[in-house]
Amino acid sequence: MPVNAATNPFPAPDRATVRRMLSQPRPLRQLDDGFLNPGLRRDELVLKGKVLRPAAVLVPLMDRPRGMTVLLTQRSPHLAEHAGQISFPGGRIDPCDADATTCALREAREEVGLDSGRIEIVGRLDTYVVRTGFEITPVVGVVDPPAELSPDPIEVVKAFEVPLAYFLDLGNVEKRQREVAGSVRHFYVWPYLGYYIWGATAGMLVNLAEVLQPDALK
Repeated sequence: MPVNAATNPFPAPDRATVRRMLSQPRPLRQLDDGFLNPGLRRDELVLKGKVLRPAAVLVPLMDRPRGMTVLLTQRSPHLAEHAGQISFPGGRIDPCDADATTCALREAREEVGLDSGRIEIVGRLDTYVVRTGFEITPVVGVVDPPAELSPDPIEVVKAFEVPLAYFLDLGNVEKRQREVAGSVRHFYVWPYLGYYIWGATAGMLVNLAEVLQPDALK
């Protein structure tokens, strides 16, 4: 569904506001697939005794003249993990990466061709643990246009943008459920123009709305 800037109650903030909101001190949480399932223990989400693998994603906010947008990718259906899902550019933190930010920038460059020199890192979101055993640090960066993209066809089917204002209005997010291993699990879904954004990416986008537009939660 397109966002009408004239009627949207939660317009996208400008770069200065994004920078200010993300720099404000706040407790960083560790979220997981129990985001909507408070009774779900963390050790149910990964194999017992399994060491979590550190990973990072870049949450790219494209600084467009008509308002910021969020850059997302659709993963290749041939990948071993999270095939076909909508996600942020990212991956596991390699030994060559100095930290999560270095990893997020490297992965964004490799997956969609984003030039690190055009990205201002403005903060991070809460850590997110996924069932496949990754502990993900979402790094938020504002991208200066024009930013020509060159998606890696091995990893990415397409890259597309969604108005940031869409995600700041939590009236657009849906709460759904499904049965997994005999238990009912609840999760977020952002439906947008035929795209089905769910899982950790959806949870991170809700977290982004919490940080950038606290009034959206009232």
